[in-house]
Amino acid sequence: MAVVAMADGGGKKPYVVAVAIQVINTGTFVVSKAAFDSGMNTYIFVFYRLAAATAVLLPIAVIDCACRRSRSTTSTPAHTMSCRLIFKLFIYALLGNTFTLNVYHASLKQTSPTVASAATNSMPVVTFLLALVLRMETIKFQRPSGLGKLAGVALCLAGVLVIAFYAGPSIRPLAHHPVFAQKTQNVGNGVWIRGTFLLILSCTTWSLWITLQQVPLLKEYPNKLMATALQCMFGALQSFVVAVVVERDFTKWKLGLDIGLLAVLYSAFLGTGALMYLQAWCAEMSGPVFVVMWSPLAFVFTIFSSSFFLGEVVHLGR
Repeated sequence: MAVVAMADGGGKKPYVVAVAIQVINTGTFVVSKAAFDSGMNTYIFVFYRLAAATAVLLPIAVIDCACRRSRSTTSTPAHTMSCRLIFKLFIYALLGNTFTLNVYHASLKQTSPTVASAATNSMPVVTFLLALVLRMETIKFQRPSGLGKLAGVALCLAGVLVIAFYAGPSIRPLAHHPVFAQKTQNVGNGVWIRGTFLLILSCTTWSLWITLQQVPLLKEYPNKLMATALQCMFGALQSFVVAVVVERDFTKWKLGLDIGLLAVLYSAFLGTGALMYLQAWCAEMSGPVFVVMWSPLAFVFTIFSSSFFLGEVVHLGR
């Protein structure tokens, strides 16, 4: 397959980075859910997450650009920041940061970390279809590999639907006294199903963002660090507007020394800054489908992590 060949060409690094991405995702699932269960507003959380990531990444990106220019042997850099490119970054931030993160976190509050990680299994389906449209992937119906791709796509989608509509036997939590234990509220089936489909929607826009990163953006402007920092900055500005519209009581914006602050810092530095950079790097090296096909690994990690840290009751099926 073309994806495997590209990954082999890049050595072992894409595999290590792909696993690291799923470990970071697992931590984001768990700490974010713990913060929401403690009462933190999801829209305010997204703004803080992107603002903190911007505060860290943007100065580093500016220094990196200055170093690149000083080492350049030509008077004009090979890749410049045009108004057209800035507009693209603004739109990508609206898609991959503002919309995706707000929908994702709102749905996470209605479901659970395990469901959130399992819903990401829809990303290979969407990314594969987008890659077909953009001619980054090919499928040959006459060959077993082509039929295997179709079967894999169907199984991924079927698994997500099972999570939404079926709850099997429960598994007792691994820890009797979870680290981030909170009072949980019973969620109705209607809210649960709505949350699951919102998760799928956010995964769809996330897949589109990853594909757009690989196809036009990184070819036009290969400075991944600056592209990531600017998208975080635009996303923070956009998310601030959304948060102000939703929550105008600024007393609820206050952060304390609790799980909410921990979730913001973790999600900003690892779940946003590092994750976006690693995803862009991995997509450039091995293609967008390679990035998302590792998402089932986060599901396995999250089952154990949410059970141990949150005391979540995991159901076989849901």
